[in-house]
Amino acid sequence: MHPIKAQSRNRFVLQLLLLLMIVTLVSACGAPAAETMNAAPAEAEAAPGAVATPAGSAAGGSAAGGSAAGGSAAGDSAPGGAAVTGQRTFVIVPEESRAVYQVSEEFFAGALAKLGIEAGNNDVEGSTQAISGQLQLNLDDLSAPLGDNSFTVQMNTLTTERSMRDDWIRKDGPNFNKYPEATFTATAIEDVPATYTEGEEVAFKLLGDLTVREITKAVAFDVTATLAGDTLTGVATTQALLTDFGIEPPSFANTLTVGDDLVIRVEFTAREQ
Repeated sequence: MHPIKAQSRNRFVLQLLLLLMIVTLVSACGAPAAETMNAAPAEAEAAPGAVATPAGSAAGGSAAGGSAAGGSAAGDSAPGGAAVTGQRTFVIVPEESRAVYQVSEEFFAGALAKLGIEAGNNDVEGSTQAISGQLQLNLDDLSAPLGDNSFTVQMNTLTTERSMRDDWIRKDGPNFNKYPEATFTATAIEDVPATYTEGEEVAFKLLGDLTVREITKAVAFDVTATLAGDTLTGVATTQALLTDFGIEPPSFANTLTVGDDLVIRVEFTAREQ
């Protein structure tokens, strides 16, 4: 063969070999990626929504599976992972609370000489901070059965602007030195909202038994309350009659009379325990 033709043929063979090597290398590098891309849709179709698990974790899969099995029970008790607050207990802080009574008095002409008080009508308010108790509420469901909701007031510590009046209700009349405690025990809650957002004022009725001078009457307190963090504040008000609890409204000839209507108000601050 002519030398020039032989050289051309050899060069052609070398170029062909080089091209084959390049094709081989490209195929070797590209094939896994293509297979992976093709495999991914197959896996997705085989198990829709499944979370991919690295192959190396298969050996520890049984332990993880055990945790997952136990996790289903936890999921059942708190669906969706929502925190359940449940029943919470708030204890009244006496220093930041007070119990109040309100009655109406009418003074006559003789009151000026006897008491130094001009004739006319007067609204009386007596109060004390000698109050204790607690509120138990299920803030996830305010209509749920109540826990222990009760408070006690030391009636012989009630004071007004006149010490003569205060001495009379302790030693005479209602005789609160003999019956020093008044108690309220809640039995039901009504008119509560369907939901509660912390920081909002909520209004409801707290029904229960009020005991004064060892006489118990069913009453309903109108309550407005606000929860901020661990502190519950609010006002509870109800109306009754003095005669409901065996208290005869005072009446002194040509001096004064006291109305039978009685307003009871509890201004409370309670903190979670």
